[in-house]
Amino acid sequence: MQTIGFIGLGHMGGHMAARYMDAGYTVYGEDRDRDQAQWLIDRGLRWVDTPRAVAEAAEIVMTSLPNDEVIESVASGPDGILAGLQNGKLWADLSTLSPAASRALAARVHKEGNGAQMLDTPVSGSVPQVKTGTLTIMAGGDAGAYTRIEPVLRVLGAPEHVGDNGQGLVLKLAINISLAVQMLAFSEGLLLADRDGIDPRLAAKVMSQSAIGSPMLKSRVPLVLDRPEETWFDVSLMHKDIGLALETAREHDVPLPSAEVAEKILARAGERGYERRDIAALYEVLSAEAPVASK
Repeated sequence: MQTIGFIGLGHMGGHMAARYMDAGYTVYGEDRDRDQAQWLIDRGLRWVDTPRAVAEAAEIVMTSLPNDEVIESVASGPDGILAGLQNGKLWADLSTLSPAASRALAARVHKEGNGAQMLDTPVSGSVPQVKTGTLTIMAGGDAGAYTRIEPVLRVLGAPEHVGDNGQGLVLKLAINISLAVQMLAFSEGLLLADRDGIDPRLAAKVMSQSAIGSPMLKSRVPLVLDRPEETWFDVSLMHKDIGLALETAREHDVPLPSAEVAEKILARAGERGYERRDIAALYEVLSAEAPVASK
């Protein structure tokens, strides 16, 4: 088995690294917060102190990071990933970044990486899908590099090579538009039913069993009316992704009217302090803005 190096051992990254360990891979890891990764170290993760050390130790480097700024910080400098990539190694970035930033970074890897290659491999799904190995993975980059890494990606789910560098991310953003808009539309309908006196749990059950009941909505119905202990996809990350989608759409002169509405509601959720809450909290945002009429 090829050795895996994982940088970014947070909510999603930590569980992905654990899945590789459970599959028998040797996994090296690094995160800005070692305490966050202690549960993985206890299970056998080989901790190293810098992104460069990860890239030097592993044949395949994987990153799961929150935004463009963070990935730039771990890629660059004497202790960065680029300083450790060499001899045809592969870097699969599982983060959701701006396509432009990812393409620029892939070009740097091609130029500075001594034969290394980078693919954008963003994932669709949350922690439950990581645990069951059912993530959807969109890969952008060199076809030959994808062929080499495909068996490794299959540990996490179903990968698909969709095109050149950056195009995996464009498709991921396209998916997240629908996730945000579906969650918002479901919340609107549920609130309408509730305000007319229909029991919201009954309404949510019937709605999720109807033609609108996508897998995403069905999985989140329990989270809408009962705040979950574990956040699957938080408001701040979705807000960031919808912003990236709108930015990409402007570059191509593509209208995204429903995404624009979702972005405004996500912003209001953030203003209410819901940044770390699951996107199911959009229902609470709307509910707070529609007080129950006095009888």
